[in-house]
Amino acid sequence: MMNKKIDTRKKTKAEPSWGKPGKQRSRKLSLGVLFHFLVSPLMRRLILLIFILTALFWQWSTFISWVNGVAESTLGLFGWGGLALIAAATIIIAGLVFRQRLSDFVRRWKLYQWNKWLGSTVFFFAVWGILALFDQGGSFGLRIIGGSQGLIGILWVLVLAALGVTIMAPRASFRAVGQSVLWLGKLFKIPFLSTKLGMEEFPPSIRPSTFGISATAKKAPPAEKLTPSQVFLPSEIMAEEQIIESQTGMNTTVKEQGTEPQRGLRQVAQEVWRKYGQSPSLVTIDGWRLPPIDILDKSPEVEFGQADNFQRAKLIEDALASYGVNAKIVQINAGPTVTQFGVEPGWDIKLKDIKEKDADGKIHVRQKEVSRTRVKVDRITSLANDLALALAAPSIRIEAPVPGKPIVGIEVPNTISSVVSLRGVIETSAFQKIITRSKLVLALGKGAGGEAVAADLSKMPHLLIAGATGSGKTVCLDTIICCLLLHSAPSELKFIMIDPKRVELTLFNSLPHLATPVIVDTHKALGVMRWLNQEMDKRYRQLAEITARNIETYNKSKQGEERMPNLVLVIDELADLMMAGFEEVEHILCRLAQLARAVGIHLVVATQRPSVDVVTGLIKANFPTRISFAVTSQVDSRTILDGGGAEKLLGRGDMLYMPTEAAKPKRLQGCFVSDAEVERLVYFWNSQKQGEEAGSLKVDVVAPVVTIDKSKGYPQDPLLGSARQLAEEHTQISTSYLQRKLHIGYPRAARIMEQLEEEGEKGEEI
Repeated sequence: MMNKKIDTRKKTKAEPSWGKPGKQRSRKLSLGVLFHFLVSPLMRRLILLIFILTALFWQWSTFISWVNGVAESTLGLFGWGGLALIAAATIIIAGLVFRQRLSDFVRRWKLYQWNKWLGSTVFFFAVWGILALFDQGGSFGLRIIGGSQGLIGILWVLVLAALGVTIMAPRASFRAVGQSVLWLGKLFKIPFLSTKLGMEEFPPSIRPSTFGISATAKKAPPAEKLTPSQVFLPSEIMAEEQIIESQTGMNTTVKEQGTEPQRGLRQVAQEVWRKYGQSPSLVTIDGWRLPPIDILDKSPEVEFGQADNFQRAKLIEDALASYGVNAKIVQINAGPTVTQFGVEPGWDIKLKDIKEKDADGKIHVRQKEVSRTRVKVDRITSLANDLALALAAPSIRIEAPVPGKPIVGIEVPNTISSVVSLRGVIETSAFQKIITRSKLVLALGKGAGGEAVAADLSKMPHLLIAGATGSGKTVCLDTIICCLLLHSAPSELKFIMIDPKRVELTLFNSLPHLATPVIVDTHKALGVMRWLNQEMDKRYRQLAEITARNIETYNKSKQGEERMPNLVLVIDELADLMMAGFEEVEHILCRLAQLARAVGIHLVVATQRPSVDVVTGLIKANFPTRISFAVTSQVDSRTILDGGGAEKLLGRGDMLYMPTEAAKPKRLQGCFVSDAEVERLVYFWNSQKQGEEAGSLKVDVVAPVVTIDKSKGYPQDPLLGSARQLAEEHTQISTSYLQRKLHIGYPRAARIMEQLEEEGEKGEEI
């Protein structure tokens, strides 16, 4: 290598640098900077300004004459007022553009905000017309007002102003017009205008809008002009007094039928019957007209965006991958309350590193698959809380696996829940398919994938409903009752309703389907259950006389009043009855559940306390079909469903439905029926009520067949006779022996043993 000479001399500022190559490069850089400055935008604008000023100075007289001509023509066309108006509009638009709000206008055009801009334009021309009335609008302004500054011009201005207001605020404008017409109708006493628009002739308590009737419904005719089929004597007012009289034995004062509330209810019933009951297409059974489907409201369905679901599916896949679980979303089912994401488990692949040498002697590492196994379902279900955290959801439920599908269902709550109407489920093919075979069809709701779910009460044959307070039990009972009322006449179906809470089922107190008024007293409820037990035995004797196996076979050979109606027992709160008479209620319910299906007696029982002392093992064994709404703990969920999951429900109709043939419960969003729909349905049936039906059931309160031991203060057990027989057959018996032989619990066996000992002591004394 050659040694380079290094110049160690220091250069000073005073040393001249011209004449060297570095100095020549400095001169070139200076010329380049000067050239860029001359061609910069600032210099170009300055040169253009100098050129324009020079041209104006050179042709100043010509420019002034041209400006004067343009100003005179523009002033004659628009006028001073029009020019000022144009300048103001230009400033406003420039301000919108400066504030970047013109893009908002373009976006809002698709959101139906164009009426405000169009109305503003019409207002602009109306103001221009006003200026033209004062000779400040030019020839264009005169054309706006029709070329006349008199009355015609004023009318044109008023028309433009009214049109602008109508376009900008159409609802408020139409409302103002309606109120003006109503005011004129009141002022000049025109009945058509005052009743057609204002409905002022209806009292507040019976206006048609309260019961879902159209506002254009006609006034009901006077009571004396009604036909017998339209006369309705409601029994809601008398229901509570009849109950008090039957329970206390006291005579109560009956209200006169000419009171104002009675007339109001009669008028409401007439309106409902006139709107829904006069159609010739209604189905008639035994002289009763079945209500049309139009009597129910149809709620709009909420459409969910696919982008949101795809985003949540990506979050689920990423969350599972972050925990080492290989899975893929293969199915998305959007339901009314939750969305079910179908997860297909992936593979756990084990790889082995193999080192190999190539021809050059270099070592390469390749991976070889050793084994491939499916991801276990337990690994996905154990990540429920982690997935809820990743999705920012209150709670999620994992169904592993989904019955009939090779996927794991992850149910995530929707941000917006839609209401499932009873009418929407009844109109589906799933419901109509079952109604062709049986009239005891129940519309339960829609599943997690949006599919409608219906069930046949005669196949259940009994239903047990449980859930915490406010979770939707009473609405479910109302839905079941209304669904049965839509397809069954009073000659085909009878109800016995027990409502210890006194406020839930009293809406149905005047139905012709009721075998007895709604029972609110627990002691009377026990007597009615005893009567139902005897009614079941009576029906079995009737079936045995003609050797019929069930109620369907029996009714084929009977006509009219001889037919045996189905009987449905509805209990709103089982816990209160169990507190009043635990052993007797459990015994009657179990006996009815075991034997009553063949004679057409079905039970629908609800409770808000699903504990082991209310929902006992015997009751659960005889009620295989169950519905669980949201509960407070997993213990309650296991009590009602024999498994967890109900504690993760969202409430407000979210439920788990376990049919008899299913191994796992199915998640549904229950149907909702409003109080207005229930009232319309009750009034529809009451409008056909013409007195007591000839073949109606006579429900009697049966007293308990037990005697009272006054010394101890508790009734003797019905199994005491069997215990006496066992005591006579064996020299010595014990409590556990009675428990085994009589198939009863230990507390009851101990009480029977005490009664036997007391009887033995009394016998020795004698």
